[in-house]
Amino acid sequence: MAEVGAPPLIASPLVDSHCHVVFADFQEDLDTVARRWREQGVCALVHACVTPEEIPAIRQLADRFPELRYAVGLHPLEAGRWREAMPNLFLEACRQDERVVAVGELGLDLYKATNVEQQVHALEAQLDVAWEVDLPVIIHCRDAAMLLRDILVARRQAGRPVRGVMHCWAGTPQEMDWFLDLGLIISFSGIVTFKNAKAVHACAQQVPENRYMVETDCPFLAPTPHRGQRNEPAFVAHVAEAVAALRHCSVARVRQVSSQTAASLFGLESLVREPPLMQRNVLATPVPAPNSADV
Repeated sequence: MAEVGAPPLIASPLVDSHCHVVFADFQEDLDTVARRWREQGVCALVHACVTPEEIPAIRQLADRFPELRYAVGLHPLEAGRWREAMPNLFLEACRQDERVVAVGELGLDLYKATNVEQQVHALEAQLDVAWEVDLPVIIHCRDAAMLLRDILVARRQAGRPVRGVMHCWAGTPQEMDWFLDLGLIISFSGIVTFKNAKAVHACAQQVPENRYMVETDCPFLAPTPHRGQRNEPAFVAHVAEAVAALRHCSVARVRQVSSQTAASLFGLESLVREPPLMQRNVLATPVPAPNSADV
């Protein structure tokens, strides 16, 4: 299919630091979805990987959309599918394509989990891959913050520190501090727009200026005002607006800071550029805090 047209020149480009547009949810209208993300100034997307079987299709999307970069890895909920050949597969994928900018999404998900040992094994093996190819990791963590912290602390003490991002942050300020102290970035998703996500609101207010990013995790977790619908990369603009309101700063500031942080972590500098229309940005003033968002 023909490549969608180039993004328009607008102020404050924005990075969606975590998406899954390879999913069947986008099979029928991805060109239209791409047009919308470009209209919102999304200049780069980082596509996470759930299973190795996705890699060829994600690579084809990177051919089709030049602003798309991607990760390779195995999601913790898929840890039962782990095979000892996977590290070599991931290493080969990283070395073959410079558009691979991370390993993941990897991590721990202990919500109703019965395969903790499998998850830990898959996590450790993928962290070794990232260390070998010197790439950041995209970390999924659910109900596992303390165990994950202990694993990462042990690796740092062994001289193999992990760099990367805690994606779709849903933890407490204390847990956030654990991972900030380990050098990780915090990424906020549509959860930050939800009225009752008080702990995430506090994290968005407290996170240091150069230590956060924004994401959609689409097609999941659509932000208010689209909650309950299919999420898509264009909606990362709503996440940036909510973070700006919580931090009492301009949306333009959040877009700039989060995008520069993503560019630094993932090597997206060639995609993230500030165009000359910055002074005309209509989002340059603070917006109301998301107190009236849906539950």
